[in-house]
Amino acid sequence: MLGLEHDFRIVDIQATLDPDEESVAAHGRDISPEHLEREMHQAGVVRTVASPGRRPSGRSYLRGNNAVARLSVDRPFLAFARLNGPRDPRDTHVARLRNLRTERADHHTRPDDVEQYSYDDRFHGFTLDPTYDGLPEADVFERLETAGLPLFVRAGRRFPPRMVESEILPYDLPVVLASFGGYPLDADMMNRTLDLLDDHDDLYVDTSAVRYREVLERGVLEHPDRVLFGSGAPDVHPNVGVMEVLTLDVSEDLMRRVFTKNPSRVIPGLAVGANL
Repeated sequence: MLGLEHDFRIVDIQATLDPDEESVAAHGRDISPEHLEREMHQAGVVRTVASPGRRPSGRSYLRGNNAVARLSVDRPFLAFARLNGPRDPRDTHVARLRNLRTERADHHTRPDDVEQYSYDDRFHGFTLDPTYDGLPEADVFERLETAGLPLFVRAGRRFPPRMVESEILPYDLPVVLASFGGYPLDADMMNRTLDLLDDHDDLYVDTSAVRYREVLERGVLEHPDRVLFGSGAPDVHPNVGVMEVLTLDVSEDLMRRVFTKNPSRVIPGLAVGANL
């Protein structure tokens, strides 16, 4: 695919880097760091947040997190540590009863893990996919609040915006919802997420897999400081995500906010002159 031509400095807050064969098998794809870096270069993306792909159930993310941090060295990647937990994220009677008796297993994220990642300059934030990995317990979120680093959350039909609001947003930390909180392709849910931005100053959304032009434009026009560019690579070539923003009917200033200013404010390591 040919490289895009544009005059923007673009940073990307969502890419997955599968560091080993086990992660590749769990997520069904195989892309090397070199390949990912090359795709980003083709799209004009200068820096990218990367986190591990899914691990099989019952496995810790410690090894995957450390591998992504190692593979980010001397590359334009910023590592985010992936978290997991024992709680069922669904809003059902069964889930609520089950969560009353949950116990944290050895492979689940603990508060000390968050503290270690927070003071390790290899990591710039955290990633959480409650639908696949479960929700951490309250003491983990309290440690995340203390750390103050951004938390990237994959919401969707099994963990909708109302659950994000009740389970995560009470904590005082920057939260970025992937895909406007409505993956896969749920426009109503995406619009409900945009409504939440009016009430939560530390809530942001990324553009990955939104695909609805009118929803993207609504987000950028109504909340110009809250929308961050995310490609969702390597599931989607970053060229696709970049073009979706470039073709919006909004001003170049608003595009520049999405591509550069907003992500760099939430994640300082993406800013010009920041040390990788």
